[in-house]
Amino acid sequence: GIGTQIRVVTVRNCSSFERRNVSMVFFTAKTESWPIAGKFTISRGSKTVAEVIVVEVSETEGGPAIGRGECVPYAHYGESIAQTMGVLADVKPRLEALPTDRLLAEVQNIMKPGAARNAVDCAVWDYLCKKQNKRVWELLGGDFKAPTQLTTAYTLSLDTAEAMGANAKRNAHRPLLKLKLGSEADLDKVEAVRANAPDSCLIVDANEGWTLEVLERLAPKLANIKVKLIEQPLPAGHENELIGKKFAVPLCADEAFRDVTQLPLLAKCYQFVNIKLDKTGGFSHALEAAKKARELGLGVMVGCMVSTSLSMAPAAYVASAYNAEFVDLDGPLLLQKDRTPAVTYEGSTLIPPSHELWG
Repeated sequence: GIGTQIRVVTVRNCSSFERRNVSMVFFTAKTESWPIAGKFTISRGSKTVAEVIVVEVSETEGGPAIGRGECVPYAHYGESIAQTMGVLADVKPRLEALPTDRLLAEVQNIMKPGAARNAVDCAVWDYLCKKQNKRVWELLGGDFKAPTQLTTAYTLSLDTAEAMGANAKRNAHRPLLKLKLGSEADLDKVEAVRANAPDSCLIVDANEGWTLEVLERLAPKLANIKVKLIEQPLPAGHENELIGKKFAVPLCADEAFRDVTQLPLLAKCYQFVNIKLDKTGGFSHALEAAKKARELGLGVMVGCMVSTSLSMAPAAYVASAYNAEFVDLDGPLLLQKDRTPAVTYEGSTLIPPSHELWG
């Protein structure tokens, strides 16, 4: 359960020694299943349900949630629902022993990057915003400003050329389409999409499904049909094959990027990096990653797993704060229904999230 409790602790300040009340909070985690509209397929497989974990912060044991964060465990990194719930159960006593003014810093220290830390970090940020009745950019201070509207990509999952073309036709009004691909044989799928959505910008995402030779052959052809970005063409770990090479279409790292320390190498191989909070391990680290990417001259894409608006809200702020060139925050658009309150989408325009939803 969750609980809240006030404990008197001795706090030592530089200027004085005094006793004061420091609030301690309680954490709970629960799993949720959100049916996908149809089926979502990438090169590694398909799914029909988005399985998410929601972490809630409250001030009384079993009391109402004040802060919430959502994550999607990423099998590619050895995560699962059960494994992530285990991580959260293990870390719960350590988190609940911390005063709230140390939570954000300590979450980064005691938890590794990944889905579990994402849910906790986002829940803590939301809790602090709700408690202080401030928006997240107000807590961040400095040059951070209120977010702007964003244009998100809409994802066409991997299918036959005919089916992807039909899907593109239904979504030809959208300014940015992202195509899931899997092999060298997929050029006809891109051509079918382009024929049915002549005015949309296109991103193709190979999800590690290509070799360097395939990339070298396909890039000029993709450029000819006005593809703007190729996401993760080679498997993660093959970055050395890309160092110093230039292609007709810019490349974006996704699976190859998880931690800020990887960015200097990736800047030699890619032109963009896809920042996902489930990979970086939360809002805090995503902001740090976006800042470092900009310092290294990398373009920024902010992406998501298939998940609800609770995952989109913090990611949308990262995208807005660092003027992401590409935004791929369409998770709720791929679900049969979203949670309430939700992010508002007007077509492919994502409206800044409400205080009630997150942050």
